[in-house]
Amino acid sequence: MNAPSQPQITLYTSATCGYCVAAKNFLKSRGLDWNEVRIDTDPAQREKMVALARRTSVPQIFIGETHVGGYDDLMALHRAGKLEPLLAGEAS
Repeated sequence: MNAPSQPQITLYTSATCGYCVAAKNFLKSRGLDWNEVRIDTDPAQREKMVALARRTSVPQIFIGETHVGGYDDLMALHRAGKLEPLLAGEAS
């Protein structure tokens, strides 16, 4: 059960993206929920993602207002012990 204070996790993804699947599997393994935004089916969302992330690749992962980056960035944050505080709503 997620604490109510947990920031919303948003994943910008596409159907053919292996790293998107890996990111979702990782979040699922942690018992986390997320909001998935498919940029391959919604060009306006792709434009929004590029404006927010300044990147064109997927996945692009946001925790609350914080841009984490892609799957490798998520894993690096996790390995550095900085993911849990971010999920707890604390500033990174």
